[in-house]
Amino acid sequence: MPSPSARQRILDTAFRLFYAHGIRAVGVDRIIAESGVAKATLYKHFLAKDDLVLAYLDRVDDVWSGQLHAAAEAAGSDPADRMVGLFDALGSACRRDGYRGCAFINAAAEAAPGTPVHDRTVAHKRDVLGWVRGLATEAGVDDPDGLARSLTLLLDGGLASGALDADPDAAVRAKQSAAALVALAAGRAS
Repeated sequence: MPSPSARQRILDTAFRLFYAHGIRAVGVDRIIAESGVAKATLYKHFLAKDDLVLAYLDRVDDVWSGQLHAAAEAAGSDPADRMVGLFDALGSACRRDGYRGCAFINAAAEAAPGTPVHDRTVAHKRDVLGWVRGLATEAGVDDPDGLARSLTLLLDGGLASGALDADPDAAVRAKQSAAALVALAAGRAS
């Protein structure tokens, strides 16, 4: 297997360090040292630290969105079931060694509003909300916007609780709550 490119090594290192320690706590010099590249090489690929942070968030988005979509798909073809099933991704995330919550919420807490990094976090959350709204619309609920907002708030709360409490049971409770909300909105409540 060929060795990863310098750009890939930089991104892999940034991914690991930013998630584990926070964006502000990790300097460019540390990324350079741990990725084994020269300073000029890092700046050839990323003109500024914010460019590297944005690339990191793009990678996190690909991974997390992929996990959400896979969990939803695994729940079946019914959009109501998929809205509940996506919470299985939360359960997997919260059980992962080194889990530190949502990388986007963490990044938003460190970035000033109106900056490219903060804007990228907002875009990610907006995309997830739009996807869940689409599922709610497909399910034929009366208020797809309200249900999508409630479910994404529950998802974000589960991500935060899993990190703060270090209790994977948060994901179980979040999924149970999502099932109740979806059943009520879809007229399936018993």
